[in-house]
Amino acid sequence: MASRIAIAMSGGVDSMISAYLLKQTCRDMVGIHFVTGFENEDAPPGLDGVPEPLARAAKELDLPIEVVNLQEEFQTRVVAPFVDTYLKGRTPNPCMVCNRTVKFGALLDAARNRFNAEKIATGHYARVRRDSAGRFRLVKGADPKKDQSYFLGLLSQAQLGAAVFPLGEFTKEQIRDKAIELGLDQYTKPESQETCFIADDRYRKFLQNQPGFQSRPGDVVNVRGEVIGRHQGVFAFTIGQRRGINIPASEAYYVQAIDPGANRITVCFKSGLLSRGVHVTGVNWIIPPRENAFKAAVRIRYRHKEAASAIEILEDESVNVWFDQPQSAVTPGQGAVFYQEDEVLGAGWIDKPLNP
Repeated sequence: MASRIAIAMSGGVDSMISAYLLKQTCRDMVGIHFVTGFENEDAPPGLDGVPEPLARAAKELDLPIEVVNLQEEFQTRVVAPFVDTYLKGRTPNPCMVCNRTVKFGALLDAARNRFNAEKIATGHYARVRRDSAGRFRLVKGADPKKDQSYFLGLLSQAQLGAAVFPLGEFTKEQIRDKAIELGLDQYTKPESQETCFIADDRYRKFLQNQPGFQSRPGDVVNVRGEVIGRHQGVFAFTIGQRRGINIPASEAYYVQAIDPGANRITVCFKSGLLSRGVHVTGVNWIIPPRENAFKAAVRIRYRHKEAASAIEILEDESVNVWFDQPQSAVTPGQGAVFYQEDEVLGAGWIDKPLNP
């Protein structure tokens, strides 16, 4: 007997076409629209809590839709850590956190406990394969421009075993074309390009409204510690940022370091952003390494081209990564994901750049 599959339905084209593709092979499905408390007010829900465009699309797909309220879980597991990371002068990656703790955490639990589903499908462009030993492996999506395996590197074996990615073998263009062919494009909402819970990507405004945040002017110093200007609040900056510094020099300045305790940012010229390595903590190994030293490719942010590197596992199970070629703007708080060709070996959190 085939197991029931729940599919997360946001209202975007990816989740809708995922549902369509899944229905070609799965007869027992339920759509789940989960509420975070940060939904777009321009698309209010209907009487059953489902946004009207999504309800109409689900009717076309002959797919029942249930609503799950995860406002509390989203606030405590995603938003609160996001704010806390910024308070520490780091740049968070909330999508990686959300996938591990909400989509394949609280939402998967709800799918199982409330709707008797064994697995959950999402619109991620990635693939999961099971090897001969029964271990689940995470593989890049077929579309190199849209591959989202980076955001899934913190998933456990149990979570990967419950994950279904119908779009893994397709390109984004193929999915858009399919939506038009099926007439589902008229129901889809625009894709969110940045953090889903921050309206219009206004990070500074969002942070200033959070408890504990106080945007105060402070010093901008160069790499020698000399004060060369002022800023209007450290939380408006991230490592490698050029915009907003506004200090004239022979070449452009970039943010090299952020010290929220001292309310200070350090800037440098572009060459000063290069690092020989990175220290990574909280590592989740999807494929446990056989040795404590090995070679792998490492991606230090989503749009970063993977860098050939030497990996060194330390006694505390954190990792030192030594790049074959120096990499720019290593950013504490972001995810570091380890690859062997198209396969994700594991992932962790960037702690600090290394420059011996």
